[in-house]
Formats: sequence, structure tokens, C-alpha cells
Amino acid sequence: MRELAEVLSQNEVESLLAALDPSGGQGGSTHAPTAPRMQDFGRQISVYDFKRPERVSKEQMRAFQALHDGFSREFGASLSGMLRSIIEVKLISVDQLTYSEFVFSLENPTCFNLLFSKGLDGHIILDLNPSIIFPIIDRLMGGGKSASNTLLNRPLTDIELKLVSRITKLAIQSLNNTWSKICDLDLNVTQIESNPQLVQIVPPNEVIVLISFEITMSDVRGVMNLCIPYNTIEPLSGKLSSDTWSSYTQKTLDPLQRVHLETNVAHAAVEMVIELASTKLTASEVYGLDVGDVIMTDHEVASGVKVIVEGRSMFLAQPGVFRGQKAIEIRSKVTHSKDEIQDRLTKLGISKATPIPERVNAGKK
Repeated sequence: MRELAEVLSQNEVESLLAALDPSGGQGGSTHAPTAPRMQDFGRQISVYDFKRPERVSKEQMRAFQALHDGFSREFGASLSGMLRSIIEVKLISVDQLTYSEFVFSLENPTCFNLLFSKGLDGHIILDLNPSIIFPIIDRLMGGGKSASNTLLNRPLTDIELKLVSRITKLAIQSLNNTWSKICDLDLNVTQIESNPQLVQIVPPNEVIVLISFEITMSDVRGVMNLCIPYNTIEPLSGKLSSDTWSSYTQKTLDPLQRVHLETNVAHAAVEMVIELASTKLTASEVYGLDVGDVIMTDHEVASGVKVIVEGRSMFLAQPGVFRGQKAIEIRSKVTHSKDEIQDRLTKLGISKATPIPERVNAGKK
């Protein structure tokens, strides 16, 4: 302590103690300079839970949100058509958590559908909350607006499971259509349970992507959960980006559409103009023209005339007469600079032109 006292003063020691323990101490003057610094450290620190590792990137999470937002609209329209009522399906959250946290967050009993995907070679879980399942079943059985909305706390019967399978088929069809740009899911229901804790498809600490939807029918609301284990979609991690299912993705033209398009375009009328020659005159020269005057041009007679289709030079032709009618004979096709560049790139095996750097003048200052 004697050596420390020779180096540090009492005020410096108190400042160090205040910096180590900003919540304690009584010296107001010593806390003033250290409090902003501790706040800056607090802004830079982010909490990380090792029990819930974030294996799915933020870009992939945004991609899941964009993908299943389209699924919610398609499934809502299909469900409305089947129930003959306005059903709204809305995406409410996309999270990643462990499988055990997902299972223990569900109600018991519930409608727990285990789906197997041949395309992903793994399982997907579709959970339907009883708060919306029983009103839908009541609607399918003929119940109206005056039907009881009392929530039943019991497993589904065999007849009710048969009715719920119609809803599950609509959800599977919408999922297959939504994922068609990524892979062919080919989903099939393999198991239906009322107790979610009886189904163990992955280890409890395995990361899953939980996609939650809110189903609204009149005044009744319920939640539908879609659980996708990370090891199931891990082979497709490279394809999971927000651009994959963009509405502007190029699609393959259907052969029937191609035939209709080619047929209609082939019969479309276009304007064709034959340009004999071209030159430039001033207004005074045009004003001074008289009958018998000759206008000289740079166009040679042997080079033929230019055929212009819809304002674009297409061919070089030779004028003449055919069966007593004025006619032209196509001699060659006009080659544009853009076409020449594309032909040269094709010969070099380059599909797209690389940007040409701007020329820099290295003159003296």
C-alpha cells in the first residue's frame, strides 16, 4: 500500500473505485465523469443466450416472413371459400427458439399435426389452436352466428378429426404452392396428437423456426403455428433469401402461351418505309427550289435503298418493278453496333458485357 500511495493520490484512488462500482459511493463529483462512459459501454453490449443460439440469419428470417405472408393470403382465401364466410389469416410473427420452448408454450389438448416432407426429407409441425378449431368445426356442422362460442377443453373426436383434415389439406396445398419456388415439399400428414409433448421429432435444444398466424372468423380469433426444425431446412439455407420468391422472379413461359403470343404478334400490322436517300438543306435553300432543280446527296445508287420498319432500319434493298408494280428486293440485313457487340461477345463466350472504365485524361495541370 505504501508503494501504491507514492504513485496515486487519494482523489485518483476514489475515482478508480467509483469507476469499478458506479452504483455505489457518495461522491457526486467522482460519478459525473464516469456515468456517461458506463452508459456508452452499455449501448455496445448485446445480450446473447447460449441456450437459444441464432442459427438462422436475419436475411433468412426476413425471407421466411415474405414467403409465408403470401401463404397467409392464399390459405385465407381457400378457407373462406370452403366455409362460405370471410376468414382472415394474418402473419403475426416469425421467431427462432428451441423445440422444448415451442412444445411447452402450446395448449394441452390441441390439434397437433405432424407433416412429413419428401422434398426436405424431414418433418414440419402444423398446430391449430382449439380456440379457432372448434368454431370452424361448428361452422362446418351447420352452426350459425347464434352458435355457442364456449371453448371446449377436450381432444377432438374421430368425426371432428375428419373435418379438421379438410382444413389441413387446404393448408398443405397452400404451403406446397408457396414453397414451389424453393423446392417441392410434397407434404403428407403422418400423425395427429392432442398432447404436443408426446411428439419428439428433434432434440429439445434443437433450434426451430416458429411462424405464427392469427385466424379471424367473425368475432372469434385463434392462432395457427407452423414449426420448421432448422436441420430440416439446413440443406436449403443457400436458397433462403428475400430475392428467391420475389414477385419479379423470371418464370418459364408456358408452351401454350408461347404459341398464342407468336401467332398474335405474327399477324400484327407494322409500318414499313422505303428511304431512297437523305440529306440536309437550310430553310433558304428549300425556299429557293424550283421545278427542274436537282438535289445532290451522298447516297450512291448502287448501294440500294434502306428499309425502315417501325422507325428502325432493318434491311438494304434494291428498288425495281415486279409484275407492273413498284417493288424492292431485299439484299442484306442492316447490322447495328449493338448487334455487332453481342455477336463478338457470343464468340468470346461472354454472356454480358463488362462495364468499360471511363477514359481519364492525363494532361498537365
